[in-house]
Amino acid sequence: MKFLTRAAATLVAVATLSAAAPGSAVPSKPDDKTILQVLNRIGFAARPGDVDRVRQVGLATYIDEQLHPERIPDSAMTARLAGFQTLTLSSRAVAEDYYVPAQKAKRQAQLANKDKDSDKDKDAAMDPAAPAKPRTPEQMELARKQRTVMLELTGQKMLRAAYSDRQLEEVMTDFWFNHFNVFAGKGATQEYLTAYERDTIRPHVLGKFRDLLGATAKSPAMLFYLDNWESVDPNAAERLQAERMQARQRFGQRMPMMPRPNAANAKQAPKRGLNENYGRELMELHTLGVDGGYTQADVINVARAFTGWTIEQPRQGGGFRFEPRFHDEGEKVVLGHHIRAGGGQSDGEQVLDILAKSPATARFIATKLARRFVSDTPPPALVDRAAATFRETDGNIREVVRTIITSPEFFAPEAYRAKVKTPFEFVVSAVRATGSEVNDAQPLVQAVRQLGMPLYMCQPPTGYADRADAWVNTGALLNRMNFALQLVSGRMRAVQPGDASVGAALGGEISDTTAATLAKATDPKQVAALTLGSPEFQRR
Repeated sequence: MKFLTRAAATLVAVATLSAAAPGSAVPSKPDDKTILQVLNRIGFAARPGDVDRVRQVGLATYIDEQLHPERIPDSAMTARLAGFQTLTLSSRAVAEDYYVPAQKAKRQAQLANKDKDSDKDKDAAMDPAAPAKPRTPEQMELARKQRTVMLELTGQKMLRAAYSDRQLEEVMTDFWFNHFNVFAGKGATQEYLTAYERDTIRPHVLGKFRDLLGATAKSPAMLFYLDNWESVDPNAAERLQAERMQARQRFGQRMPMMPRPNAANAKQAPKRGLNENYGRELMELHTLGVDGGYTQADVINVARAFTGWTIEQPRQGGGFRFEPRFHDEGEKVVLGHHIRAGGGQSDGEQVLDILAKSPATARFIATKLARRFVSDTPPPALVDRAAATFRETDGNIREVVRTIITSPEFFAPEAYRAKVKTPFEFVVSAVRATGSEVNDAQPLVQAVRQLGMPLYMCQPPTGYADRADAWVNTGALLNRMNFALQLVSGRMRAVQPGDASVGAALGGEISDTTAATLAKATDPKQVAALTLGSPEFQRR
């Protein structure tokens, strides 16, 4: 929290301006409970000493600083990530250095084994109990190197959430990645994930929604995940196929065709032509919402508008490319708006403009943000005000979030501990509350996986659930308690538990049942574990 050392005059001025903002309900003299509520909602929980530091600087100032992460020095976070090799690489460099060599070695090994295998070998290969064929040291090294990309990506996410002073930025990065979810397990998507979070999501988390929407629409990660890179005008597909055949007859050579899936994925690949996946999810999940008033005809016309939005060399980490030969140049009608024929790439841009300005989008985004920061069923009046801010500011995310986190509803008693932590939020908050020092984040990444939320591995485009019913059950709570015991007892590799008491993390308000349970503890570590496993700590 280096921003707390700034000149007192500046802090007072900012606090005065923030507290005087229209509609702001930020208390000028908050108690510890209120400060904890803010730290648990716009960040991933309080570290030892955070409550005192926020009280010193002023709650309104703290909130305003978090809304402007560019003002907060984060050099300590930079130092923690200094040893990571892949976080600054382009997708092409990631593909060429970490994925393509392993893929080539695997194909070569498959071809070599195919020539040598007897029928007996083939039968054995079909037996799930048969031992795997040994890999060469070179193959093992290439496979290890390939795993480095995901290890570093998951590790940096955990470390940033646990240690960054820009807590709201990390919360919003997690929120928007989940909103515009892509699945690391689908083909080449994984090669694009590092750049997707770094260049597509993170720079826009508190900016204009239209900019974020446009960035995701052109991201190779999204184009690959929702198959739009293969979506072409069916008439263009037939025309190009005819041109290709004519070229082969005339010159005996092969003309470039539409992007093709590799042989291993050929059976899963959709038939070449118009693909509606992105058009449907763009409206249902990214903008309007399932009740946003669109029809199947709108889905088709949106899909037509995005034909030709593809990837240059998709298996080698290439970037966005618009291919006019694949585009449907006909007239389109989307939500009653006419898009003239012959617009090319601008057809898709016009669709994004229409969706970003829709009142349904304003309400859908406002509802999701209010659900993240206030409760699973956010107050309708708050959603109305947040949606109005979205419309009035042309989709300024920062101002929509400000409307929510400075609202009376945010500070209302019924909002206190109204949200159940996801596994990711629980693990990070436990690290912060205990003041633990993490030398290797992978044990924590594995813990989140075991709790049911593997990072970057949510398969459906809906992303992970943001309501309590998805995460609350007896088995899940038991697993959380087991994690807490591991953490505080020092039995988690490369994670050194802190010495600070975690009692302050509960804000002094606990149930009689929790108090009775803690009273039975025989040593400080057991008290800490029971505190982290308590029903109160599961909520934020």
